[in-house]
Amino acid sequence: MVIRGARQDSLSRMSSGGSWKGGLISPSRDVGDGILDSIRLSHELVDHLLGDVDSTMAQVGDRGNKEVVDDKVDDARNVENGSTSLPDDELIISIGFPSHDSSLSSLLSPLMEETISPLPTDAMLSSTEKNQMQKSTSLNDKQYRLPQRLDYIFYLIVLAVFGIFGEFTRYLLQKLFGPGGPLDFTGDSALYLDLPSNMLGSFLMGWFGFVFKAQIRDVSEHLVVGLTTGYLGSLTTFSGWNQKMLELSSKGHWVQAVVGFIIGMSMVGISILVGVSAAEGLQRSCSGWFDKSGRAGCRLKKLSVQSFGGQIMVMTFMLLLWGLLWALSGVLARTELDSLADGAVLWLGFLMGPLGVWIRWYLARLNGQGLGRKGRLKWLPIGTLSANILAACLMAALATISKVVGTKRCSIIVNGVQFGFLGCLSTVSTFIAEVFAMWQSGHRRRAYAYTAITIIPSFALGTLIYSVPVWTKHYDQ
Repeated sequence: MVIRGARQDSLSRMSSGGSWKGGLISPSRDVGDGILDSIRLSHELVDHLLGDVDSTMAQVGDRGNKEVVDDKVDDARNVENGSTSLPDDELIISIGFPSHDSSLSSLLSPLMEETISPLPTDAMLSSTEKNQMQKSTSLNDKQYRLPQRLDYIFYLIVLAVFGIFGEFTRYLLQKLFGPGGPLDFTGDSALYLDLPSNMLGSFLMGWFGFVFKAQIRDVSEHLVVGLTTGYLGSLTTFSGWNQKMLELSSKGHWVQAVVGFIIGMSMVGISILVGVSAAEGLQRSCSGWFDKSGRAGCRLKKLSVQSFGGQIMVMTFMLLLWGLLWALSGVLARTELDSLADGAVLWLGFLMGPLGVWIRWYLARLNGQGLGRKGRLKWLPIGTLSANILAACLMAALATISKVVGTKRCSIIVNGVQFGFLGCLSTVSTFIAEVFAMWQSGHRRRAYAYTAITIIPSFALGTLIYSVPVWTKHYDQ
C-alpha cells in the first residue's frame, strides 16, 4: 500500500540527506541545520501518512469489489518487485485501539511520537533476503487462489447467502419488537422497528469489522466480506430507519422524528463501542488462541482452506445453498402472494435481497476514491453514502406508490421490495463503523459532517418524495 511506500520514500530521503539514526545528526553538518532538517522530514512524513489515511479511513467499513482487483494487482507487484503492503486489517486494528504487534505503530493516531517512531529491526534485513522471502510467500499464496473471474463469482455467492441470513435475523427481530410481539417498538414513538437489528449489527461490527477482522481474514477473505458486507450489512438498514422518521414527520410529529435520529445514532454508536470493548476483553482472556502479534493462532488457521480444490468445494456448497434458498423462496412467495398473506414479504425479501447486497458492494469501490480528477474529499465514504441515500429515496418512492394504489397485493409487493432489496442496499453497520473510525482517529468534525451528509439529504429528499404527496393528496396515514 501507499503507506508502506511512504516509509520507504522517507528512508530514501534520510539516507540521501545524511545520517539520521536514533536522533544523531551527522557531525559534518551544522547542528542547527540538522535539527531543522529533522523537523522538516518529520512533517513531510506525517503529511504523507495523513494523506494516505484519508483514503484508508473511507475504506474501513467496506472496499467493495475493488478489493478483488487490488488483491490481484498486489500479487503481481509482490512477485515482480518483492514488495509487500500493509494489510487493511492491521490499519483497522490501529484505529484507536492498541495493537498486539509492537512493530505496528498506530498510523492513525494523532500522537506525533507514534507517527515518526523508528522502523522495526526487521527493516534492517538485507533487501535480497527480504525479496526472496516475499516472493516465496506471494507465490505460495497465489497458487491457492481462484482465477479472478471465478473468485469474483465466489464473492457474489457468499454475499447472497450471508445477505439472506442477515435478512432473516432482521425479520426475527421485527417479529419480536413489532406489533403483537413481547416488545412493541411500533406506533408514533421515536423508537423504530429496526433499531434492535441496527444495534445488534453495530455491536457485531465491533467484533468482525474491527477487533477480529484480521483473525477471520486468516481463515478466509470471503468470510470477512460475507460477515461484514453480507450479513451485518443486510441485518442493519438505514432506509427503514429514515422511512419511519418520514412517517412521523408526515403526521406532524417533528419532535419525535428528530429525537428518533438522535436516539438511533446514539444507540448504534454505543453498540459498536461496547462491541469493540467486549471483543478486546475476549481477545485478552483467550490469548492462547492468538500468537504474539495478535493474529489468529494455529487453531484458527487450521480452519482455512489451503487448496484450489477445497475452495471449489466451498464455492459449490455455497452455490447449492443459495440455489436451494432461492428456489424455496420463489415457490413460497408465489403461494403466499396468491393468498395475499403477509408471509410473502419475507420470501420476496429473500429473492430480492442479494441484488441489494451486490449493488452496495459494487458502490463501495468508490470509498476512498474522492471526487473529481484530483480526488478531493478522500475521507468521505462516497460508496456507502450513495447506497444509503439511494435506498432511502427509493424507499420513500415505493411507500408513496403503495399509498396511491392502496391495494393489499401492492402493499405486500412493496413491503417485500423494501424489506429485501432496499433493506440490503442500505446499511447502518458499515456507516457507523466509518463514523466510529473517524471519531477514534481524532477526526471528529469529519464524523459529524459525514453523519449530517447522510441523514439530512436522505430525510429532505424523502420529505419531497413521500411527505409532500401525503400532505397534498391527503392519503390515509
